[in-house]
Amino acid sequence: MNFLKLTILLAIVGGSVWLLIEHRRWFTDPALVKAQVVEWGAWGPVVYMLLYAVGPSFLVPGAVMTIAGGMAFGAMWGSVYSLIGGDIGALIAFAAGRFLGKSFVERVVGERFHSMLNRIAKHGFQIILYLRFVPLIPYNALNLLAGASPITFRDYFWATMIGMIPGTILYAFLGDALWHPMSPKFFLALLLIGASVGCGEIYRRWTRVTIDE
Repeated sequence: MNFLKLTILLAIVGGSVWLLIEHRRWFTDPALVKAQVVEWGAWGPVVYMLLYAVGPSFLVPGAVMTIAGGMAFGAMWGSVYSLIGGDIGALIAFAAGRFLGKSFVERVVGERFHSMLNRIAKHGFQIILYLRFVPLIPYNALNLLAGASPITFRDYFWATMIGMIPGTILYAFLGDALWHPMSPKFFLALLLIGASVGCGEIYRRWTRVTIDE
């Protein structure tokens, strides 16, 4: 069983690495996404969503991917494609964590997240929702930990769906505004992102009893 787990993990990692290497310039210059999308036509959004699904596994910040989506597709469609890609990636990582098991995931993400596993087990929905608003730990580490914890799929699914919406919309809005970086739209996007983080902190304080151990 351990050999099977390792084989599946290597296959996923290998395919993801290939995708990222093929399109690595997107992550250093998000403006290139727009040119590539125009070149690919209808396939552009599909490739973008696939890259978004695997990018956070290799330390590509989700915010960078969403900004690139906003630049390429505009605020509305950039938000839609980013949400689809991000949600697919979150569900795949959750399934991987559940399949690989608690001990395997702990070895992958490190002992420092052991206490987080215990908190997710007790207050799964609140923890996941808060960490979608305010990403204090790596995106895919959280997904793996959630999969390895006893949290129900329903709680994980809805906390992820709800929690990702505000930040995704705002970062896509920022990406769209980056074409005119000194415009009122650009500064409004920054203000709204700051407000979103502030709302996440208010939520954490309001639910302190259930989130903190």
